[in-house]
Amino acid sequence: MITELGHFALILAFMVAIVQMVVPMIGAQKQLPNWMAVADPAANIQFALTAFAFGALMWAFITSDFSLKIVVENSHSAKPMLYKISGTWGNHEGSMLLWVLIVTMFGVTASWFGGGLPPALRARVLSVQSAIAVAFFAFILFTSNPFLRLEVPPFDGQDLNPLLQDPGLAFHPPFLYLGYVGLSMAFSFAVAALIEGRIDAAWGRWVRPWTLAAWVFLTIGIGLGSWWAYYELGWGGFWFWDPVENASFMPWLLAAALLHSAIVVEKRESLKSWTILLAILAFGFSLIGTFIVRSGLLTSVHAFANDPERGIVILIILAVFTGGALILFALRAGAMEAKGVFSVVSRESALVVNNILLAVGCFVVFFGTLWPIIAEMFFDRKLSVGAPFFNMAFTPFMVALGVAMPIGALLPWKRGKLGRAIWSLRYAFGLALALGLLAWVMQTGRSMLGPVGLLLGSWMVFGAGVDLWSRSGRGAMRARLTRLFSLPRSDWGRAVAHGGLGITIFAIAGLTAWEQEDIRIVKLGDTYDVGAFSLTLESVERVTGPNYFSTMATVLLEQDGREVARLTPEKRTYPVTRMPTTEAAIDYRFLRDVYVVIGDKQADGGWAMRTYIKPLANWIWGGVLLMAFGGALSLSDRRFRVAAGATRRDKAQGVAAE
Repeated sequence: MITELGHFALILAFMVAIVQMVVPMIGAQKQLPNWMAVADPAANIQFALTAFAFGALMWAFITSDFSLKIVVENSHSAKPMLYKISGTWGNHEGSMLLWVLIVTMFGVTASWFGGGLPPALRARVLSVQSAIAVAFFAFILFTSNPFLRLEVPPFDGQDLNPLLQDPGLAFHPPFLYLGYVGLSMAFSFAVAALIEGRIDAAWGRWVRPWTLAAWVFLTIGIGLGSWWAYYELGWGGFWFWDPVENASFMPWLLAAALLHSAIVVEKRESLKSWTILLAILAFGFSLIGTFIVRSGLLTSVHAFANDPERGIVILIILAVFTGGALILFALRAGAMEAKGVFSVVSRESALVVNNILLAVGCFVVFFGTLWPIIAEMFFDRKLSVGAPFFNMAFTPFMVALGVAMPIGALLPWKRGKLGRAIWSLRYAFGLALALGLLAWVMQTGRSMLGPVGLLLGSWMVFGAGVDLWSRSGRGAMRARLTRLFSLPRSDWGRAVAHGGLGITIFAIAGLTAWEQEDIRIVKLGDTYDVGAFSLTLESVERVTGPNYFSTMATVLLEQDGREVARLTPEKRTYPVTRMPTTEAAIDYRFLRDVYVVIGDKQADGGWAMRTYIKPLANWIWGGVLLMAFGGALSLSDRRFRVAAGATRRDKAQGVAAE
């Protein structure tokens, strides 16, 4: 019964979404307050109905209702409860329902917190947001219905993909979707402003918190996915430039560019057309990511295995929204005339450089991801574009971004002096250079990657500190410290986020340069050395889990004759899916990880063992968390909230402009 109610609620939500898409837009065009007012209750009803439908599907998974096709294909009665719940979105149909739930959630959030927006703009934003929901409601109901029943329900289900039965992957998709779908709000603001023909400083102030929230969620989602790949897949890496990894990384880059360009719109009323274009492209790349994951066009361990027909429908949705927005963008070019002027050396110019580097980096990743398909379709050539291409082509843009970021942050608006900004950073550069030289002297090899990574990362961290300190003014140390801790949260958030990026860059460089790897056959009782550590294979035994069988090894880890830890790497087999997985055992420490993987048993009775010493591995995700925390800290600033401060002052002017 609950399943039928959920299906019915989904249909009703689709109908309400159509009303919200049409009526407020007409009301805004004809200046009909009652018609515009329909947007708020419609947004609330639409969200409530979608949430009920999603809850009904989740209940079917929790109770193992095997009369539903989706539950049969993605669950099992013996599966732990956490993975029964995460199975709701661990498949194509359920994840699309989560997708549209988040679309409606952002829409209703704009309704709740958008009271300071001009009524016509607010109605148009909610109307465009609902149009996105309409497209995906139709996609779900007509091609991917999660509420399909089976005539003869089986006794049990086929289980969820074992790779998805992991805490990291249980929370990774919701955060990633909050970021993906959150960019729809920036898109809705951009399209609404184009329809209205009014893009000004107030618009830049309104769009920033939504973009920042989406960027924070996307940062957390990408970080969780990278961490999962590190400890779960057993290959020892954290990023493979996999097509689906790239699909989330590209909108992240564009969202970061959009955040910075919106600052220029708000402060100087410049870069209007570029900022609107970024808002359109950022959401467009989110739709491209959805297409890549679900079309079957590219193979990936993260992708949903689905028929290409569904991918074509998503491609049509992508073409309609992105293409339609770009056509509107071209028609409204006159409304995006820049008002502020600035010199070549200024903060505006620095933010332009930031945007160019991020956008070009995004398109390099896009080209590398899709080039194998283009080559096969048009040139009949099978090509493989892997990590070497991306590392070589993408890294220079990030290095340039890291070098420019501290300098740009210290430049004043409109006109500045480059020499003065660089001179302010002399101590930061000196300290960063000293650390880089120290790393060069201490390392045993002669690779420049580690020292250069430390130099660049510490330059960004210390530069962020100098930026923060420069905002405390002049005078006595005590007075400056008082002013420092009274700075707006957005200033602190920016410094923390920039510092987090510096830490991540250094950690990636250090891990790549100083990692040690050992692969060998080990018999029971054998001891072998890797770096400064000794490892002894003490035992290998058969273990039974909740819904799997495991071959578990016990490995004694010692350093200088002292026991450090006992590690238990596993090879699991899930009997329902008949799929093996590798569970690495990791000794996490502040400066390094020891990473052990057990392989297959050999003919001579030994076991294949892979061991890695991974310096600074945890710093990668620590830096990612700092970036997300910095974004959240900025988002908590009163000035970043919709309807705060000047937004209310602009309300009367916005209504008059209608």
